[in-house]
Amino acid sequence: MDAQSRGRADEIDPADQWVLNPRTGNYELRLADSAAQARPKVSAPRRSPSAPSTPTKPAPGVPRPRRGDPPPGGRRGGRSRKLGGGGRKKALAITGGVVAFLLVGGAVAGYLYYDHLNGNLSVTDVAGAGTGGFKKDQAINILVIGTDKRTGAGNENYGDKDSVGHADTTILFHVSKDRTNATALSIPRDLITDIPACPTKQPDGSTKTIAPTKSTRFNTSLGQEGRDAGCTMRTVKELTGIEVDHFMMADFNAVKTLSTAVGGVPVCLDKAVNDEEGSHLKLDAGEHRLEGEQALAFVRTRHGFGNNSDLDRIRIQQQFLGSMMREMKSKETLTSPKKFLSLAEAATKSLGVDSGIGSIGKLTDLAGELKGIDTKNITFTTLPVKDNPAEPEGKKATVVVEKSLADPLLQMIRGDVSLTEVEKKEQAAKEAADADAKAKQDALLQGNRAAAADVRVSVYNGGGPKGSASTTLNWLQNTKGVGKSSNDGNAPSKVGATQLEYAPNQADQARALADMMGLPATALKVGTADASAKTPMKLTLGPDFQQPGAPLAAPVPQQLPEDVQQAQADKAICAK
Repeated sequence: MDAQSRGRADEIDPADQWVLNPRTGNYELRLADSAAQARPKVSAPRRSPSAPSTPTKPAPGVPRPRRGDPPPGGRRGGRSRKLGGGGRKKALAITGGVVAFLLVGGAVAGYLYYDHLNGNLSVTDVAGAGTGGFKKDQAINILVIGTDKRTGAGNENYGDKDSVGHADTTILFHVSKDRTNATALSIPRDLITDIPACPTKQPDGSTKTIAPTKSTRFNTSLGQEGRDAGCTMRTVKELTGIEVDHFMMADFNAVKTLSTAVGGVPVCLDKAVNDEEGSHLKLDAGEHRLEGEQALAFVRTRHGFGNNSDLDRIRIQQQFLGSMMREMKSKETLTSPKKFLSLAEAATKSLGVDSGIGSIGKLTDLAGELKGIDTKNITFTTLPVKDNPAEPEGKKATVVVEKSLADPLLQMIRGDVSLTEVEKKEQAAKEAADADAKAKQDALLQGNRAAAADVRVSVYNGGGPKGSASTTLNWLQNTKGVGKSSNDGNAPSKVGATQLEYAPNQADQARALADMMGLPATALKVGTADASAKTPMKLTLGPDFQQPGAPLAAPVPQQLPEDVQQAQADKAICAK
């Protein structure tokens, strides 16, 4: 019996059995529907190790706890868990609106409440396709995959009959290193690309490598020929140059169950829609609140808006997700125990993830990384494409990457540059202060240059090609005569671009090394305190590094070309 049915024999909604006590800030279980009955906190009774346990019958609609589960709403050991505080409640969520982008054919646990929800998760070993983790001082890249596999009652009219499913909706969600902004990059399903060789884990534990395929639809990177989500992750990395950390995947039911659990998603239509060919969506112009089957029809329609293309459907999906984000972040959702529990059950049952985040605990850790992102600093965009020139006029069915627009967009994502205007304005004051610091730095560097023999530097690899640090050390010592140099291996964390850190009294050394290495002024970072005589400068090689002495790669663009489609998650837009 599912979460929506348990307890209905007594006309009691399971979620309604949990109430927020305003005096304590705790969620408490109402064990009976009598208004006169006291509502005790759910706590594990304290007892001595030798005391026998007394079996108790769970209240109607409450799942029986499994061995090792903490009491609902409580910590192991007896005291109830306090959920009234905003910080802890946010840590239990992969925060409200931040993950609503997962709802178009793919969803993630919006609210993580019980340890027993682990049993709802579907976990896949992607054979090393992702990084397997994420670090607090690095950006996070999550691939959200919505499959068109027909699973679940009522989904017979969607997707391809008898298909194992394709990567029907794919969004690369990039969370910035400082966790202040995010970019959701949609990848068109009909994009022609190459799918690399793909090792996949088999049921018996062995690994089978699926051969690569050239010039095929992107959506065949999943399901076809036995490909799993790891194959889609590898395809995205090859296509964009962006390392994917994790994937999350779900089918059509995610949209239906989660839109219902949140109480419906507000949408606005610029014109009436009557899609009799595909989704059977029929709505008047104006505002609507969609849930269940209607919500799925809205995000699946290809004949209701624009020019009936998949690219127009992507825009509609992005508008829906932005609205879902705002709805999930609303006070009405975050303070409702009923919605809280309904979302937990619906979301975890809809979710498939890689083993790196394949538990409630790991997903909660991820939630903590995402919780501070405001919807105003989340940008939806689509990988720029154009009609496939290999197809005849009038029969255009696929697209190819439009490199002149895609390259600067991907460079900005790889360089961790925010796409939101709000975020850029918020950084304006900081950039003004940095300009003053750079002016002082340039003044310091106008002095004499040190001799190569007097330059002291430690070289680190912070994201450059493999072996960059050792190659640079050999070049400095054997070609340039910088004998006081050392290779210190990998940097503690990756950097977005090559940088040379030095103290004010090392300005002459910095200028000499910058001349040798071809470093621009933007790569030089001066400290505030002088260094001792034998303290080396710190040269960290980034992804822009090619080889010693060669000019660094072109700087990351700070502004998108005007023709790149984008929309902020905090803005309501009427579908056209």
